[in-house]
Amino acid sequence: MGLGPKMDKMKTTIRILEAIDHMSSREIMGASALQGKNHYWPLIKSRQTFLLALTGIAGYLSGRPFPFHWEQFACLLGSLLFSIGGCTSLNMVADQDIDQVMQRTRHRPLPAGEVRPEVASALGAGLIAVGLLCALALSWLYFTLALAGICLDVLVYTLWLKRRSAWSILWGGLAGGIPILAGRSLALGRMDAAGLLLGLSIVCWIPSHNLTLGMLHADEFRRAGVPIFPNVYGPPATFVAIAVSTVFTLGVVTSVFVRLGLPAWVQGLLGLAGAGLLGWAVCAWTRASRRAVLNLYKVSSVYLLVVMLLLAFQALS
Repeated sequence: MGLGPKMDKMKTTIRILEAIDHMSSREIMGASALQGKNHYWPLIKSRQTFLLALTGIAGYLSGRPFPFHWEQFACLLGSLLFSIGGCTSLNMVADQDIDQVMQRTRHRPLPAGEVRPEVASALGAGLIAVGLLCALALSWLYFTLALAGICLDVLVYTLWLKRRSAWSILWGGLAGGIPILAGRSLALGRMDAAGLLLGLSIVCWIPSHNLTLGMLHADEFRRAGVPIFPNVYGPPATFVAIAVSTVFTLGVVTSVFVRLGLPAWVQGLLGLAGAGLLGWAVCAWTRASRRAVLNLYKVSSVYLLVVMLLLAFQALS
């Protein structure tokens, strides 16, 4: 009879220990998840990845793929996110020595020693493989365009030209223009003039966006040995290039919106966004200050976001 209370006490103790062990396991898993987020999530450059994926979605919706197929849309979204995220991860592996030198990037996971290069390479290759499998499930045309974009970004721009020529940004622009062209081509089942113009609008936008970034960190790029436009041709020529790129972007975006027959209210909002971007470009040129250039860098991202949202939401209306 005396063993009863002791047995109950032992059972209670075991339950407490099991609960503590369970809580500890959850804490460890939570810490691992947080570590994974802090170390691996930055490898895909989430803001850049999501913005480029949005261009692909906007291009797809511009083709008015109705009746709407949610399975196809989900597969497209997965293909875009995995492929673009995989490319940025491989780019970080290739650029880790550059990132180590630059103050802006030295805290990224690879130069900080938080992630091993082989792990980041495996992650990037795995993401691209999944993205291409999704692309192949959609159509051969979409798969071909996706593969071309990956090759342009990783092989041509990052591995071949980035350390050799200031004009490498044009090839980076070509890679950036693929998602929106691929998305529209998937919806239509073919490439068309409007899709090519949409791709061209991104090609025109990316150099001006990158040139402002180059002006903000010109000294760091020089120390890293990366030839960028401001260091090769000087700030005045860079401002001219930014102005030309901005004007071409506005012209191409306006022409494609007109070609798609978008309503007057969309054209009006597009005009306001374009006027804002052009105004900031003029301000950066006339003031030639770091703050003005930084503002232009931010505004150019907002402009592209507004254009893509207008294109997507109008297609759904």
